Amino acid sequence: MNAPWQASCLRPSTVNIRLANEYTAAKRGFGLTESLIGVVIMGMVFVALYAGMATGFVSVRASRENLRATQILLEKFETLRLYNWEQITNNGFLPPAFTNRYAANQSSKGVQYVGTVTITSNMPPGMTEPYIEDMRMVTIRLEWGSSGIPRSRTITNFVSKYGLQLYIVQ
Repeated sequence: MNAPWQASCLRPSTVNIRLANEYTAAKRGFGLTESLIGVVIMGMVFVALYAGMATGFVSVRASRENLRATQILLEKFETLRLYNWEQITNNGFLPPAFTNRYAANQSSKGVQYVGTVTITSNMPPGMTEPYIEDMRMVTIRLEWGSSGIPRSRTITNFVSKYGLQLYIVQ
């Protein structure tokens, strides 16, 4: 047997009213305020996503340009190491300026790298070694523009009269 309070809770009209109220509440959906807040949040998420992707692409492009500049500098210096002493010390043999262009694909205009090569017998202060007359300081500077920002890289090293070029078969 059911208690009197249980009988009143299980009446069909009470149960039907609850189900009807829950059904209509679920059927109503979201209001205008909730919808607008959701649209604003999604808009901010898409803007943040776009900004993150754009920053990533700019960073990858700058890294690619820096890597290419380093490759050009090393290539120029490694070819310089193969010249003999007379070619290095002769002022007219090596061109003091050079250009190199890099394009990631055929449709883009690419980046133009402009470089200078400076060979000097003026050594840094403090170098008093007896073989200093048989050395030259080589500075290669590379400049280029990327998105309106001037960029540059420099490498400085030494070349010796009795260096690597003597061991290369000519």
